[in-house]
Amino acid sequence: MVTKQAAPEPALAPDLARGNAFDPECPTRVVLDRLGDKWTVLVIGALADGPLRFTELRARIGAVAPKVLTQTLRALERDGLLTRTVHAQVPPRVDYEITPLGRSLSAPLAVLTDWAEEHVGQIMASREEYAPEQ
Repeated sequence: MVTKQAAPEPALAPDLARGNAFDPECPTRVVLDRLGDKWTVLVIGALADGPLRFTELRARIGAVAPKVLTQTLRALERDGLLTRTVHAQVPPRVDYEITPLGRSLSAPLAVLTDWAEEHVGQIMASREEYAPEQ
């Protein structure tokens, strides 16, 4: 019988205890790239209320291709922001849930989402009025 042990918490690299997003060599930019992805924002927001199965998550988010959602989920799992739990049953059941690190991100992303919903009208009006100089 094979048992799966929880992976130990990754240790912080001494030089990465705190990043500097304005340093072009700092990996903080990779993190910002992940956070700036609309699917990341939507997945973290959808999972903030609790674990969901793939089809439930896809329905909650809406208009996301299965391939794109799968890629996003794998990236978030790799980055330690969510976990994937496979239940041994027929058919197999897979649940996705945000980790404590992912949960710490849900509040800032909720603020960003609220801001976007509140100001979408102004942004769209500005886009309509914008005429690039020629």
